[in-house]
Amino acid sequence: MEVLKIATAGSVDDGKSTLIGRLLYDTKSLTEDKLEAIERSSKQKGYDYLDFSLATDGLVAEREQGITIDVAHIYFSTNTRSYIIADTPGHVEYTRNMVTGASTSQAAIILIDARHGVIEQTYRHFFINNLLRIKDVIVAINKMDLVAFSEERYNEIKSDFQKLVAKSDYENQNITFIPVSALKGDNVVESSTIMTWYKGQTLLEHLEKLDTKDIYNNGKMRFPVQYVIRPKTAEFHDYRGYAGKVYGGEIKVGDEVVVLPSKTKTRVKEINFNGKKYNSAARRSSISVVLENDVNVSRGDMIVKVNELPKIEKQFTATLSWMCNKELTAGAKYILQHGVHKVLAKVSAINNKIETDFSGVKTNISSLQMNDIASVSLQLNKPIFFDSFKEHRTNGAFILIDSQTNNTVGVGFIR
Repeated sequence: MEVLKIATAGSVDDGKSTLIGRLLYDTKSLTEDKLEAIERSSKQKGYDYLDFSLATDGLVAEREQGITIDVAHIYFSTNTRSYIIADTPGHVEYTRNMVTGASTSQAAIILIDARHGVIEQTYRHFFINNLLRIKDVIVAINKMDLVAFSEERYNEIKSDFQKLVAKSDYENQNITFIPVSALKGDNVVESSTIMTWYKGQTLLEHLEKLDTKDIYNNGKMRFPVQYVIRPKTAEFHDYRGYAGKVYGGEIKVGDEVVVLPSKTKTRVKEINFNGKKYNSAARRSSISVVLENDVNVSRGDMIVKVNELPKIEKQFTATLSWMCNKELTAGAKYILQHGVHKVLAKVSAINNKIETDFSGVKTNISSLQMNDIASVSLQLNKPIFFDSFKEHRTNGAFILIDSQTNNTVGVGFIR
């Protein structure tokens, strides 16, 4: 069954958790004990409705404050496909959480409270979706029941958001507007009987029709070697396989390939998975590859097609989302992990800080604080094999690791 990964974002009290809970409830995806807990808690609070936000806010602090703090992953299925929702917090102090939750998503839902319209955090949510190259964005204008299901109000918000879209540099992005009432259920799973002026699909109908083509389906095949397989048995005494995952395109027996960093040319002799041989492997396939020649290949090397070489350099510029409470300053050194490849890296310069409201950049920045997003230049102790993030989401991303704490302190997107 196809899987669609979705990231959600919304400001405080936009009703994001309620919307997800409504999706789970109307698709009959809630377990009986969870539903009973929601009914019991709603009754204790004196509500005359079910508080669906309880279906997603897992932390005690979230339930007490009615906000989302951490990233939660929610799973549900229909007869058509399965869904993984990354329920991300929308507050500015949790920007790093939103970046993390949206990094592997194929689509995004941005909630807007119909009473408040497009606000500062809407800009931030849309900016991060653009930064992560999420092509399908659903703008769910929620709480339409609190504005008398007004078509005029819906059109006002839609117009304001389209002005924001005009500031984006991401071409061919699909923006869909849907007026909903998560609390009442209008246009979430079932069409609204009140907003008859809206002729589009419900939220679920739209999700069901979205193209689930993988976000890593770039034309250029990338095969980072995760493990060298050398069985210690008589039957496979001479076997030497290279295990990893195919990112982008596909790999076939007979393909002429290059092993990086040695730049040795050879051909694919075998493609194996679970004891069986295959003529080809599509993107996202976890396989082992046998090459025709006995070349030197190690973990961290990359196998690519001869006419699809990535950039091989020791320095580059990237957009960095800083995730550590310890500030980042120019000259700081970290471990850079790019796929399975780890190298030493120095932040040679902080070029500018990027404003997430599309207002531009700030120059002469001496340091970055947690949740800042900036353009930085990096110098590595040895080359890596990369593409720009716009061209290849997997091979254009990396993380920075503090060598003393082993904590991930930043995530970067190569320009």
